[in-house]
Amino acid sequence: MNYRKNPAQYPRSAAGSARAAQPASHEPARLLASPSVARCQGACGSSGGLTVTLKRRTLLTTVLAGLAAPMVPRRARAEGGQVAVYNWADYIGETTLADFEAATGITPIYDLYDSAEAAEAKLMAGASGYDVVVTAGRNLPRFVTSGIMAPLDKALLPNLSQMDPAVMSILAALDPGNAHALPYMWGTTGVTWNTAMVEARIPGADYTSLDLLFKPENAAKLADCGINMLDSPGTVLPMILAWLGKNPMSQDPADLDAVVAAFDAIRPHIRSFDNNNYIANLANEQLCVTTNWAGDYAVAASRAREAGLEIPLRYDVPMTGGTMWVDAFIIPSDAPNVANAHAFLNFMMEPKVIAAATNYTSYANANVGANAFVDKAILDNPAVYPDAAVKSRLWLPEAVSPDYDSARLRAWQRIVTGG
Repeated sequence: MNYRKNPAQYPRSAAGSARAAQPASHEPARLLASPSVARCQGACGSSGGLTVTLKRRTLLTTVLAGLAAPMVPRRARAEGGQVAVYNWADYIGETTLADFEAATGITPIYDLYDSAEAAEAKLMAGASGYDVVVTAGRNLPRFVTSGIMAPLDKALLPNLSQMDPAVMSILAALDPGNAHALPYMWGTTGVTWNTAMVEARIPGADYTSLDLLFKPENAAKLADCGINMLDSPGTVLPMILAWLGKNPMSQDPADLDAVVAAFDAIRPHIRSFDNNNYIANLANEQLCVTTNWAGDYAVAASRAREAGLEIPLRYDVPMTGGTMWVDAFIIPSDAPNVANAHAFLNFMMEPKVIAAATNYTSYANANVGANAFVDKAILDNPAVYPDAAVKSRLWLPEAVSPDYDSARLRAWQRIVTGG
C-alpha cells in the first residue's frame, strides 16, 4: 500500500519498463513485533498524533540528495538473464536494483503501477510476463484459490530465517503455510492534516475524528485549502464504514450505499482523488488534508524536514479505526524466470538491503535482522511503527467476493464522478 512516484534511478523504457542503470537523481512516492516507540517530534495531540514541521512552498522533488548504497555481501554471480518485477513506484531502496544486478548478474526489468486494482486485474488475467509482483496481502486468499501464484521453493530462500515470525503469522492467515508469498512492507492507513491551515478555518479541530472531514459543515470550511482522497476503494471504504458505525469488513451492498451517501454530502468539497501527487501538494500547501498510507506521510515529513521546510503536518489513525496492511512478494504461476525470481526475493531479505528500502521509503519492513540498520528516527516514528493504542484499533483487510468487489468498484465510481 500508494502515491509512489517513478524511480528515476531505473529510467522507464518506452514500454514502461525500468532497466538497470547507474543511479540518477531521485524524485521525492504496511502489527507486529517491531519496535513501536510512541515518541513525537514536535507537538503531539492528546491522541498521540504526530506533528512535524515543514517549510512552505518547496517541491519535494528537490529534497533528498540520496542515500548511500547498502553494503551487502557480493555472492557468486548467477548465469545472468533477467527478472521482471512489477511494483508500486518509489517503493524500493534507491540503489536496490543496481545492487541486485551487481551482486547476481541478473538484470532487473522494473515496471510500475499506480493502482492496486489495475495490478490485480493484470495478474488475474494471466500471462503478465512478470517474475515477481508486489501485491496487497488481502489479495492472497483469492490468488491461492485461483492458482495464479507459484509455490515458493524455500530451499532457494535461505534468508527466510531473517523474517519476523509475527508478520509471517499474519500473512499465513492469508496464505496458509506461507506457501506462496513473502511479506515486504506493512503499515497503517489514516489521515494527514496541515494543522495550521485547518486551525485557521476550524479552531480547536479534533484530528482524531473523521467528523472533521466527513461532516459537511467542516468539509465546506476546508474546501478552499484542499481535500484529497486516496483513489483506493479497498483502503478508504472500510475506514468510512467504521466511522458510520458499521463493520469495516462488511460485504453488504446496502452498506456501500451508506458510504456513497456520506461521500455525496461532501463530494463538492473534495478537490482530488489521487495517489500520485498529494504529498508534493501537501508540501506546497495546495492541500490541507488527505487520507493516506502512513509511510507516505513519513516520507514527506522526513525529506521536507531535511530541506528545512516548515509546514505543520500530523498523521492520525481515526479513533474509529483504520486499515493495517501487509504487502507481499509473489511469483506468478506462469513466471518465465522462476529461479531468478527466487534470487531477487532472497536478495530483498538481506537485512541491509531491506533496511535501505525502509530508510528511503519510510515504510516498516518485516525483517527482524534489518532493525539494526534502520534509521532510529524511523524506528521511533509512531506513524511508521505504531504504538499499542493505535494497533488496538487497526484491522487487516479481508478478501472479498468477486460480486462484492464489482459492487465496491461501482460504488467507488459513483463517488469519484459525483454520480
